[in-house]
Amino acid sequence: MTHFSRRRFLVTAAATTAVTLLSHGCSSNQQTAGEGQPTTVAETPEVTTAKLGFIALTDAAPLIIAKEKGYFAKYGMPDVEVLKQASWGVTRDNLVLGSAGGGIDGAHILTPMPYLMTAGTITDGKKVPMYILARLNTNGQGILLANTYKDLKVGTDSSPLKEAFAKTKAQGKEVKVAVTFPGGTHDLWMRYWLAAGGIDPDKDVSLIVVPPPQMVANMKTGTMEAFCVGEPWPLQTVNQQVGVGAITTGELWQDHPEKSFALRADWVDQHPKAAKALLMAVMEAQQWCDQDSNKPEMAQILSKREWFKVPVEDILDRSLGKFNFGNGRTLEDTNLMQKYWRDSASYPYQSHDLWFLTEDIRWGYLPADTDTAALIKAVNREDLWREAAKALGVPAAEIPTTTSRGVETFFNGVAFDPQNPQAYLSSLTFKKV
Repeated sequence: MTHFSRRRFLVTAAATTAVTLLSHGCSSNQQTAGEGQPTTVAETPEVTTAKLGFIALTDAAPLIIAKEKGYFAKYGMPDVEVLKQASWGVTRDNLVLGSAGGGIDGAHILTPMPYLMTAGTITDGKKVPMYILARLNTNGQGILLANTYKDLKVGTDSSPLKEAFAKTKAQGKEVKVAVTFPGGTHDLWMRYWLAAGGIDPDKDVSLIVVPPPQMVANMKTGTMEAFCVGEPWPLQTVNQQVGVGAITTGELWQDHPEKSFALRADWVDQHPKAAKALLMAVMEAQQWCDQDSNKPEMAQILSKREWFKVPVEDILDRSLGKFNFGNGRTLEDTNLMQKYWRDSASYPYQSHDLWFLTEDIRWGYLPADTDTAALIKAVNREDLWREAAKALGVPAAEIPTTTSRGVETFFNGVAFDPQNPQAYLSSLTFKKV
């Protein structure tokens, strides 16, 4: 798959730039200007609507805020629908259908999923080309344990669970560990964390799939021993005292990539101006969400019945970098909180996508001979992000000049060099490839 049919965003960059709000500061410590006010866009969107899916997770905030604050309308798309999805499997199925078939055009989505859909591995062999236009956030996920393991005070080192899980199995009980989608981000965080502690995720535990909003209820009923999911469900687990936190995933890999804003490739190709409008609205919402002064209002909006239907108290603290793990450990570190814009959180680095693909190869979700470079070229549209950023008036210093963030280092000292992913794979003890 190539970019041959793609129409680039800023055909006339100067004309578009002329209509942006130049007074709008894009730094995370500045207030968004012109909130919800209509903007005259030089390139009027081909359509005024799009159907976008989201899961009830705090990292869906940019889509929800773009709707609530009128950013979609500001960029000429007042009829955008932001539609709750029951699970990542439902999100996938609705993307396969597309809005023309009663589904959706794009979504807040686990970063690996657009790749797995484009490759056809999670769509029954049918390739559904997708584009990633932006990263929605970094950090902000959690790994939780049943209260049974509270006294172990497990943190980044999962090794104390090896013996504990073995005892549970010896008693005839299956050790179920829940993730949200096979090959998705939560699956990969859980696998990495377990494997780093000497626990084989394919042999020592049974990985099961549970939709994010159902994690807490399943922990209450004793369905599983551990799970990985995004906020607000980790904090709700602690607040309801039905489990304890092991880590927030920024401890696993600080500023790790997480969800993405993705659209069907054919929709973008058919509606390039509308795609730009959506992207600009989402990016401006990311800037708004990342201002700490807006976090209380963001939490209040997300808590509404039509969005998450959870108490504000389950959302706010961790949005500000305050962590209570429920086992006596507390942590306050804004470097580990969910980020939407600061530290280039919105930029879809190709090197990060390569890590996800490498991990999916590691665990057998993608063939070992996958042409990762070609797949990334087909899916990752960081070129559109840069063009939208320029149209928004983002300072040059906040627009990455490279597709790679460089060598990434995990909590256990393992390094991932995007120039040599094979060396990373070779260094890992547990793997299927």
